[in-house]
Amino acid sequence: MAELVKLESRGGAVHLVLNRPEKLNALTVGMFSELRSAIEDLQDDKTVSCVVIRGEGRCFSAGHDLNDIATGEDVPSKGWHSETLRMLERLPQPVIAAVHGHCYTGALEVALAADFILAADDAKLADTHAKWALTPIWGMSQRLPRRVGLATAKRLMFTAQTLNASEALNVGLCEAVYPADAFLEAVDTFTEQIAQNSNFSTAAYKRLLNATDGMPLDAGLAHEVFNCEGVGPDMTERLAAFSKR
Repeated sequence: MAELVKLESRGGAVHLVLNRPEKLNALTVGMFSELRSAIEDLQDDKTVSCVVIRGEGRCFSAGHDLNDIATGEDVPSKGWHSETLRMLERLPQPVIAAVHGHCYTGALEVALAADFILAADDAKLADTHAKWALTPIWGMSQRLPRRVGLATAKRLMFTAQTLNASEALNVGLCEAVYPADAFLEAVDTFTEQIAQNSNFSTAAYKRLLNATDGMPLDAGLAHEVFNCEGVGPDMTERLAAFSKR
């Protein structure tokens, strides 16, 4: 039986690949279970520079499998999907959602749990909960307004409007847009830029940014000073390599 989430190593990055291409990577409990297991394995892995989540085949994901919703899902606990995405969000490594093709509703909630979204120019992103008389429980109401602002989030949620890649870039939903026919190579180039830097520093940065998000400036400055994690184990080696240039 094929893995529902494949793991691929590309340089210093690990790719978590949603793997139901024949169903447009529609999200099921089984897929989330495999995703959660992969996340758990990455939590203490200091050799991985960043994590990329993407979809196999024609798109990132068409969203939550509506057949699963209609027939009722057997989830381990209330809030289990949301908890899994919070685990993804809290990984020490930078997490990138590489979105091509469809990225609707539940799939957008997955992408929003990444630190940022990189989009192919064929990407289409939308929150369609209201179209199906549904309400979010995977984090849409919390992460979308934090990403694009409250008014824009309301517009997208109330209208179920689909954004193309350039529109998503304009509202800050994604960070960059690349040609679809060279998308994976562009993502590799981006992750290589991260991999060239210290895993210690990027993990410390991520903890610092997450801890101070929303703090008043003075409180954030104090947190930076009194919670400084110091220097990484690779500092001496990196400085020595620079000196030899």
